Amino acid sequence: MTEANTPCIRFDLERPKRIGLPEAVFCEGKPRRALHTLLSRFAGQPQTPILFTRLPQDVFNSFEEEITRAYDYDALSRTAWNAVMPKRTQGRAAVVSAGTADGAVAREVSRTLTYLGWTCRRFEDCGVAGLWRIQSVIEDINKADVVVVAAGLDAALASVLGGLTERPLIAVPTSVGYGVAQGGHAALSSMLSSCAPGVSVMNIDNGYGAACAAARILNAIYPAGK
Repeated sequence: MTEANTPCIRFDLERPKRIGLPEAVFCEGKPRRALHTLLSRFAGQPQTPILFTRLPQDVFNSFEEEITRAYDYDALSRTAWNAVMPKRTQGRAAVVSAGTADGAVAREVSRTLTYLGWTCRRFEDCGVAGLWRIQSVIEDINKADVVVVAAGLDAALASVLGGLTERPLIAVPTSVGYGVAQGGHAALSSMLSSCAPGVSVMNIDNGYGAACAAARILNAIYPAGK
């Protein structure tokens, strides 16, 4: 077998060879015992980079110091890694967020791309209530090979960016907003019904998925080893 077994979990170690992306650990919903087992296992294996997503700060901090000190943990994005993938010398992504309230999702995107070895730059607080914000950075955004936009409320930023960049654009609706925003469903509907052609839309708050979609595009433009 090519899979390494841990209690309740079997790792797909051949995934990078098939799709160019390694498996990650989605922590939400997993028992603390399983997370402890996994974090313990990979703490001593920096030669095997692993990314943990949706890992709450209180859960991470509850583990022994010999485990926690082995990881680079970020509380905002709730991500942790023991090591990152080899640095890619070509290719860059832009991560654009509408407001600082979308920061957790945008940070999950940038942290995942960094873990995967890609260079990325974040552009924060670019909401369209002040169009000058996006206008002032659009030239720098267009220097990237792929763009990820994270926005809540009416998520109008995705449509605006869709009309300002020719780069592949991946939109992530966030669960930010009052009342009828409905936990990101209004943003999702807005992005799905965008008048800007060719905007790809991820699930609500799925920064990890957006980063992987961007990495697939970057892998296609800059194949590893070529």
